Amino acid sequence: MTATLAGPHITEADVYDLPEQVYHSDPVVGGSLSCSGAKKLLPPSCPALFDFERKHGQPFKKAFEIGTAAHQLVLGVGPELVEFAGTGKNPEAWQREDDKAEVAAIRQRGAIPLKPSEYTQVHAMAAKLREHPIASALLTPEGGKPEQTLVWQDPETGIMLRALVDWMPNRVGNRLVLGDYKSAVTANPDDFRQAAYKYGYCMQNPWYLDGIQALGLDDDPDFVFVVQMKTPPYLVSLIRLDEEALRVGAERNRQARRIFARCQESGYWPDYTGLDIAEISLPRYAVTQHDNDFYEEPTDD
Repeated sequence: MTATLAGPHITEADVYDLPEQVYHSDPVVGGSLSCSGAKKLLPPSCPALFDFERKHGQPFKKAFEIGTAAHQLVLGVGPELVEFAGTGKNPEAWQREDDKAEVAAIRQRGAIPLKPSEYTQVHAMAAKLREHPIASALLTPEGGKPEQTLVWQDPETGIMLRALVDWMPNRVGNRLVLGDYKSAVTANPDDFRQAAYKYGYCMQNPWYLDGIQALGLDDDPDFVFVVQMKTPPYLVSLIRLDEEALRVGAERNRQARRIFARCQESGYWPDYTGLDIAEISLPRYAVTQHDNDFYEEPTDD
């Protein structure tokens, strides 16, 4: 069943059709943990940062707008895209005060302002992805619903969990396959190996599959990252994480859920050191550099 709600009053595990801003505001009564939140609970972040950002939001980053815009064109859902050329000599620059005010107004109403080259870029990305027979099939408008929210209960800790699935496909054959779209500097799978850990994609994969299984949508779902370059020729790669990557992600997820449950119960969200004093050493390269700089040849007495 897919339910449609427009407010923070979800109490049951289910699949929900929610606006993105409602999802990010945490619409689950009593609070829930998303995969993005789980990443913030673990090093190199800390629970105190997680707690602050869920109350005050994350700082704005212009770099995210290109990815969000491409995401909107690929999935067909999301904020309005507004092409806005600078009124000065360079249409690619928003330098005049009037331009800056207009850009701020566009963002204020929830849309994404794009320079002419950026507008062309994201449309070219979407067109290129549609040329890929498998990627386009994974994210086809005729084959499912975009941005569906999964809400379920963690069997170990009892906390509520949530996930925003890029694309909930219609069941085809014997297995449900989730495609997750990522725009990136490169679509090289070797580079994505590093990103999978750095950005927590190894956590996202098992997190989403947990939700699919917990809600009884599929006993053996699959998950494929659709990774696309943000620069020409906008190459597309399909990437699946191996068993070791999934193990690492699942273990990090489990640790984050335990931290969330503990902090939620106590009301205490520790920072980097808590009440301890952190004793640190210099980075190894610094010690090596120092030793090289001040090395003295031994002398014979």
